[in-house]
Amino acid sequence: MCTAQLRTQQPSSIVQYDTKSTLPEQHQHHKSADGLCQSFNPSASNFNTMSPEEEGKKPSKKELKKLAKKAEKASPKESNGSATDEAPTSIAPNSAATSTPPPIYRLSNSQTDRCTLKACLSSVLHSITLHPSPPSSCPSFVHGPALLYGDASSSAPPLVAFGGNGIAKALSLAAGHVVSAVVDDWMEFERCQLRPALASKNESEIAKALGTVEKALESHGGTSLVGSTPLTLADVVVSISLMEAEGARLSEVVQSYVDITRHSPEFEAAKSLADSLLPPSLDESDPSLIRASSFVFATAISRVCPSVSSLGIETKAFKCKDIKHGDYQCNAAMPLFQKLKALGQLPSGVDSPVSMAEAIVAAIPEDNPVLDQITVAGPGFIMCRIKSSYLARWVNDLLLQGSPHKPKLSSPAGTVVVDFSSPNIAKEMHVGHLRSTIIGESVCRRILECVGHYRFDESPEFKKISQLNVVKLQAGDAECREIWQVLCDVSRKEFEKVYDRLDITVEECGESFYNDKIPPVIQEFERKGLISVEEGGAKCVFVPKFKVPLMLQKSDGGYGYDSTDMAAIKYRLMEVKASHIVYITDFTQGDHFQMVFAAAKKIGWVTDESHRLDHIGFGTVQGEDGKRFKTRSGDTVRLVDLLDEAVARMESSLKERSNIPPEEIHATASAMGYGAVKYFDLRRNPTSNYIFSYDRMLDTKGNTAIYLLYAHARLESIVTKGKAEHGVDVDSLLKEGNAKITLNHKSERNLGLHLQFFADSIEETLKDLLPYHICDFIYALSIAASEFVTQCKVLGSPEMESRLLLCRATAITMRQCFDLLGIRHVMRI
Repeated sequence: MCTAQLRTQQPSSIVQYDTKSTLPEQHQHHKSADGLCQSFNPSASNFNTMSPEEEGKKPSKKELKKLAKKAEKASPKESNGSATDEAPTSIAPNSAATSTPPPIYRLSNSQTDRCTLKACLSSVLHSITLHPSPPSSCPSFVHGPALLYGDASSSAPPLVAFGGNGIAKALSLAAGHVVSAVVDDWMEFERCQLRPALASKNESEIAKALGTVEKALESHGGTSLVGSTPLTLADVVVSISLMEAEGARLSEVVQSYVDITRHSPEFEAAKSLADSLLPPSLDESDPSLIRASSFVFATAISRVCPSVSSLGIETKAFKCKDIKHGDYQCNAAMPLFQKLKALGQLPSGVDSPVSMAEAIVAAIPEDNPVLDQITVAGPGFIMCRIKSSYLARWVNDLLLQGSPHKPKLSSPAGTVVVDFSSPNIAKEMHVGHLRSTIIGESVCRRILECVGHYRFDESPEFKKISQLNVVKLQAGDAECREIWQVLCDVSRKEFEKVYDRLDITVEECGESFYNDKIPPVIQEFERKGLISVEEGGAKCVFVPKFKVPLMLQKSDGGYGYDSTDMAAIKYRLMEVKASHIVYITDFTQGDHFQMVFAAAKKIGWVTDESHRLDHIGFGTVQGEDGKRFKTRSGDTVRLVDLLDEAVARMESSLKERSNIPPEEIHATASAMGYGAVKYFDLRRNPTSNYIFSYDRMLDTKGNTAIYLLYAHARLESIVTKGKAEHGVDVDSLLKEGNAKITLNHKSERNLGLHLQFFADSIEETLKDLLPYHICDFIYALSIAASEFVTQCKVLGSPEMESRLLLCRATAITMRQCFDLLGIRHVMRI
């Protein structure tokens, strides 16, 4: 019988396993095989358990001598000059006996392999935090994961262990456990017999190794190799290797044993930890310039301060507000300096935020693919430019795929319900419906669909016809329903006049759709004890932060907006399986929808982790007098009249100064007029009021749709002239695969930069679903395009082919933006 003890400083914490070794005699008691020093000091010792393929990469004698000298120097400092043959209760020195902060453990050279998993699982089991460490901090002879030890200021911390088994063993010892001979034997068995057998694919060798494992499991209830408690150190190294036994036939006992580890919460935590410890790498399929810049800065910062991930410092890059100073900037140097100064852990040579910033800049390789012209400004801001070569690669790829690059989203697209427009039955759509309809169409059909979300339109929401008949209508009264249907048919024809003009596509799902779904919702609230019956018999639901309740049923038995909206949100969540619901109404309904969301959470239909509920509230369309926009007679402006007036004014303008054929004028004026109305609304934050002005929205200068449509037409005109007058056919170049853009002139590079802003602009829009981000993007892009064609001669220049292609790439991106905003583009004006 062998006894394995886990020893801690508290006697009551000793756990004893009565185990009987089932290993063949030749595999027992090889405690020295893993290189464990009998008296090891954390800053001086290294021990490892390498795979056979790593054997050829062992340190040379010279390297071992260096490590030995390093150990001699470090030993007195860490262990006060004493060394014993007994395993220490902790690798770390007693922090109470020193004024320096306790050291941390770092994992360098993390990989997606069994070694890293073993290290991470041991870390989780022993509650020892592992921090990432750059490969540069690891000795050159180590090619796999390595455990490093030292305080946060160490730029090259001492090597403790390398190899999966060695690191797992080191962490076990660091936690104060004694590794018994039996556990040591199992680690040697895994390294020298199990791993080689699985790698060989030799069925006889595999069967022999698995037989040894199975025999031990049968002796200990099938849960562990060395006792009754699973996930011992022996189990960690053996079960993880068995997970990679592809094609091997595992017995029921062995498979069950492996599944104990695989399905344990500790293993799930270990996998997450392993992912977080992987060295950062530039995702070349991600078009985000923010993430590309952030990657370069974060990598450099981790070289200067390997422990930065544990300090809570933001290493993200930010787009410069003034592009004259740079494209992107990193502000991490200042808070990083203050944090490390407070901890007494400043890197050598760093004595100010500026010198910290300079150290970060020095750690960025000149041959990095993303950043150029990296400088320090002010008290420690790091400014940079994006390399022209990096931008050119993406712009050329844009041409090949025929569309700008969409953002790479971390979560998969799901079903999103967008509730917008909401016209009233038996009433004409007026200017009050303008904002909900325009914003809703852009958010729903354009932006969300662009990034792959499934569509389920919810419009129009037909409101109650009259207070007198609402209860009978909701109850299904035949006469009321017949009259209501006639009103719906007439109203629907009028709504279509507006929707056709604005290119709005809706799928009708009005209030009546939810009538039969309201009673079950009320019953569900009653069953869960969430209904409060108020005076008169009204059934209400109170939610946190609001004194007034939601009224699910009126005292007369009828239903109101609260009833319908609760039935609607349940249907959308449970039947449509929506993970995201957006309501677009005027801002005065904000509290109502927050109460609906709160009630849905209260009854358990939604959770913050699985669902997103948004209300986009918009302000008022005002006249020149600052009041609600009305006709001169004081009537509400019909939406059809408003739109037709914009087209009429645009048509008159085109007849005066345009060379397009007469038969094309009306279609062009319609596209531009309707587009002008839409853009004038979408380009501002919807929460603000705005003054409706035909003159301003139809202006050919400034931030208007008219200016943007002219800019787009100008680019396409240049491309057309290139073919007609110079024989350069952009379409043929693309078809033949001979298209190549170079960005040598500063205006070319600037335009390429603005083109690449697209993905980040869309990602920003998805956060708050406000289309004005896209308007800001396309306006800035058009200014960059105007500067480009002004500063760079396109037609007849030596760079004509590349510059014509750049014009086309810009036009392609502008058309995508027009589509997202619901604006029809025109090819010539």
